Amino acid sequence: MGAAALTDEGASAEPVVDHDGVTFSLPDADNALVSVSLLQELQRPRLGPVFRRDEDDVAWRLRFPRPAVDRMEYKLELVHNEGAREVICDPNNPKRTPGAFGDKSVIEFPGYRPPAWMASSPAGGVTTDLSLRSSVLKSEFTVKLWATPGTSEDTPLPLLVVHDGPEYASLSGLLRFLSVMNELGRVPPMRAALLPPIHRNEDYSASAGYGRALTHEILPGIQKVAPTPRCRYMRIGMGASLGALAMLHAHRSNPASFGALFLQSGSFFRQRYDQQEASFPRFGRIDRFVGTVLSAGDWVDPIPITMTCGAVEENLSNNLAIGHALARQGYEVRVHQNRDAHNWVGWRDAFDLLLPDLLKRMWS
Repeated sequence: MGAAALTDEGASAEPVVDHDGVTFSLPDADNALVSVSLLQELQRPRLGPVFRRDEDDVAWRLRFPRPAVDRMEYKLELVHNEGAREVICDPNNPKRTPGAFGDKSVIEFPGYRPPAWMASSPAGGVTTDLSLRSSVLKSEFTVKLWATPGTSEDTPLPLLVVHDGPEYASLSGLLRFLSVMNELGRVPPMRAALLPPIHRNEDYSASAGYGRALTHEILPGIQKVAPTPRCRYMRIGMGASLGALAMLHAHRSNPASFGALFLQSGSFFRQRYDQQEASFPRFGRIDRFVGTVLSAGDWVDPIPITMTCGAVEENLSNNLAIGHALARQGYEVRVHQNRDAHNWVGWRDAFDLLLPDLLKRMWS
């Protein structure tokens, strides 16, 4: 039985949202379901809590207290009478957000507002495709190069290098943001190189091979067609989750790679904090690298690093630990906790507070 058939015609089952939480409802007058569970990334277990039938037995309901967030993304897991399980967006909530694994339903709590720049026109500037081949990674791939309006191809410009770049553009509106900030004079003329993930879980997990490819093949390949002034401070690395980890690893492996980093919700896994991630195939390698960062004394070549992480994320503890360690080693570190979880919109909503400041400080 499809999810649409569960809603009584004319019934109002849209989530009821207030300052303290949200009440979910899913009509089921035909008793087609055995159970309904909330699927969310705000607390453990991810699957749950479970809805209960109301007194007249025609709907499933759940009161979910508000976590320390301004918005939440979720899905529902249904178990049908015949035993089939189905994961769906909430059929009674029209608000959706795209993600790397498909759409999710969204609750926006009172007071949440999307960034003002989202109301602007689509990104200006010029985007071109650059084909590169890495002998280290044994792969060919396409880097999308974007430049602010009115710049010529041979003009040296500062460069923002972005892991998961295409996803940052499509799911977080990064190029639109940079375009608006340039129009407002908050960032100077610049380029952005949107790097696609190749073998993401392998390459972004503190891989020495990927670090060599990035430093000795990818960045020089970009430099040939998109010149950057010969100063590392004109090149800034950016990434989220594993992409942030890979940027920090590239910097520590080759300090000349980047002059600053913008890291969001870095997957800085440690045995102490992150046993829930222990099944990740490269958990041990990540743990060893992060351990070297945490235990290091002074670092001979510290750079400015801005970090963001959701207030309810499991990554928050390891991000705070990394931030404290880097500050102790002489880095100029800024750490911001945004009221969201581990998702593209949460990362998007942190741009305006932090990214223009880092770019302008480094490039002005």
